[in-house]
Amino acid sequence: MQPSSITSSYLAHYQRLTDGAPEGALPVTGAQRRFLLARRLDPAGRATLVPLFFAFPAGAVDAERLRTAAGHLAALHPALRARQLVRRGVPLQVPGAPAGHVEHVRPRPGESARDALIRALGAWSADGPPLRFFLAVDGDRDVLALVLDHAACDEQSLGLITAGLTDAYRDGLGPRDVPADAAADGLAAYRDAVHLQLAAEERASHPAALAYWAQRLAGVRSSSPAPFDVPSALGTGTALRRLSLGADGGRAAAFPVLLDACATAARALHGPGSVPVLGYPWGGRPPAAAPVLGCFLNTVAHPADEGDLAGRAAAWWDDLDRADTPFDEVVHAARRAGAPWSGRLDGLLTFEDLGRRPPLRLGDATGHEIHLDGRPVQAPFAVSVSYGSDLLVRMAWDRSAVPDHRAEAAFASLTEALGARTAHPVPTP
Repeated sequence: MQPSSITSSYLAHYQRLTDGAPEGALPVTGAQRRFLLARRLDPAGRATLVPLFFAFPAGAVDAERLRTAAGHLAALHPALRARQLVRRGVPLQVPGAPAGHVEHVRPRPGESARDALIRALGAWSADGPPLRFFLAVDGDRDVLALVLDHAACDEQSLGLITAGLTDAYRDGLGPRDVPADAAADGLAAYRDAVHLQLAAEERASHPAALAYWAQRLAGVRSSSPAPFDVPSALGTGTALRRLSLGADGGRAAAFPVLLDACATAARALHGPGSVPVLGYPWGGRPPAAAPVLGCFLNTVAHPADEGDLAGRAAAWWDDLDRADTPFDEVVHAARRAGAPWSGRLDGLLTFEDLGRRPPLRLGDATGHEIHLDGRPVQAPFAVSVSYGSDLLVRMAWDRSAVPDHRAEAAFASLTEALGARTAHPVPTP
């Protein structure tokens, strides 16, 4: 007998738990299930965070006005005032009262502003709103960290957040400026989007899709980086490079080429004969859903096997036909079929179109986005690519798992391949 899918089982448990209960609790999407599981498996119980860092002229940020604007945004978007809970083994999200959180971060003796902000992110607690701000003085500028719990947002949400904050800050709006009917409409739209997403995920968890992923991941081998002598310096290593764009702008960088380059880098990091697994976000809101703020993008597993680019690109297109199958469904299907994969990702790839995200403007000052290195990574290495007027390629790696020389060589190979081959258009995530 074919076992029921994780999604259908989850929905049945959710229905039994909430049947007859007061209206309020919502189910979680497959993407949220993954981040909640990752938090539970993390020895420190750390949430997966999405931070954006902005430099402003010194004194330009009015912390109280920003806190009020954040509360206004949370009143409009239930995902920004919801807490993820587990009741009797069933994950839920429960929207609460809107609140803003702005914290002044002061460096300790010997610390830089960057170190102080990284420390603040490391102390993130499950208590508190999923959107928080940390503000530090760095010489003649203020550095503002806009930080979100990944269980509350995805890449498509970031533009709604920067645009909404800009407007609310400009107009001095707070939670009380959101009419009750507007808040109710926002909650109804979010509830509808979550249920539509789960229905889509349940449809995408059919036996044929699970069999496909089991076969696709059957060849996974070795999920540990190649051994090396542990260096004296640990922490997070980073590398960054800008690449110019072709005549068609950001679409000149082919995602299959980028994914292939990352797969080559992963094999180099994990040693000869390895077939590590990369993860990348894909998807969007269900077609009938409103463009709500939340966490809807699925994580797609990509086995980094060898072969020619054309063959791997063809396999990737086949993957996209089944990209809605939730990540935890894919892991269980692979393991039921005997694939030696725990579900741990050996590398991460994210790709962001900056044209979807308006700049953050607070009053008369526009924040200049900057990048602070040193944050822990959720895999042995992670590659992030942002495109606007050019391509910004960043790689971070866990120095306890990957030596600097091997990571730097892999990054050089990755950016060389990406710069040399841009024949395919980038599909829209």
